Amino acid sequence: MKQQERVSSIQMSMLFLFFMTGSSIVIVPAPLTNIAGNGAWISLLLATAIGMLLLAAVLYLNRLAPELSLVGQSRSAMGKGLTFLLLIPFSCVLLWNISGVVIEIGIFFKNTMLKETPTYAVSTLFFIMIGLTAMAGIEVIARMAAVFMFLMFGCIVLIWILVANLYHPQYLLPVMPDGIGPILNASYVVYGFPYSELVVFSVIFSFVRKDENAQLRKHMYVALIINSLTLIASVISSIMVLGPLSGDLKYSLYQLARLISFQEVIERIESVIGFSLIVGFYFKASILLLILIKLLKELLGLKNERLVVFPVAFICLLLSVTTYTKESQLEEFVNVTWPLLNTLAYTIPVLLILLVTVIRHHSKGSKEQ
Repeated sequence: MKQQERVSSIQMSMLFLFFMTGSSIVIVPAPLTNIAGNGAWISLLLATAIGMLLLAAVLYLNRLAPELSLVGQSRSAMGKGLTFLLLIPFSCVLLWNISGVVIEIGIFFKNTMLKETPTYAVSTLFFIMIGLTAMAGIEVIARMAAVFMFLMFGCIVLIWILVANLYHPQYLLPVMPDGIGPILNASYVVYGFPYSELVVFSVIFSFVRKDENAQLRKHMYVALIINSLTLIASVISSIMVLGPLSGDLKYSLYQLARLISFQEVIERIESVIGFSLIVGFYFKASILLLILIKLLKELLGLKNERLVVFPVAFICLLLSVTTYTKESQLEEFVNVTWPLLNTLAYTIPVLLILLVTVIRHHSKGSKEQ
């Protein structure tokens, strides 16, 4: 995690795609379908539109000052004092964000493959892994993502293909049996996770090579579109296979993998698929920890951010094993509180920094004229 580390615009967009799709591909389809029913894909389209606007905001900030991270942009616009007040809550929510991802990993294993294994054991191993990964730096993570992304997306596409004989298109109708209300409610939930979280990438955009900043915007938009299409396809395939049960069965994609049976040769492959999907959780948590360490380094003026990687990871571990140990509590928090919390801690500070930066930029241009 040295300042001279650099990645290409394609590598940054791959990290972004992994971040947006990694855990959401496992978690999102079932609760989304439970709330919006057959109109879940419409909720995803609405949330994606909001995500596009947020991505446009952070990319515009990057275009104005590509050499600065979010901390540098904020200090340039509002000074050190206001930056500290704005970004300390930002950092605290990042701590919970990392913990929340690992909590979901533990719950996923507890409900599917490792039912007798204590959740804290799974969480501890994952935090050791993501701590070591974050210490390796963004260049190493980007190279790893190039390999593992094909594994994760390959498994997702494989599931869609192997369950094709179970598709029942008639399950997709009616689209809005209960009107627009449930669809708007579901779009609020999926806005909170994962689309409101994308603004945290403004912390690491400064790692993109200077000569590739022009391509960054195009690649990031493509990544967000791929993410949206992947989630929509997963929701639609779950509805076509599981019908009314698609909203009641957690981890829809994993449930589809359990149904795969091809000529009595390919069957019971859900464990392999499950571990492939866990790669997405691992990468998202690693990227979040990297972003948090980078943020703390600049915000607190740390000379060697490596020294705080494992202390921060340990704090996240304590949060993961002591908060929301009951699934019902976590589900209520994610569906109701998380979108609002992300808006207050992530979205509003970034939009405020953008607003002040734009005003200062235009006023400066007017004076020069």
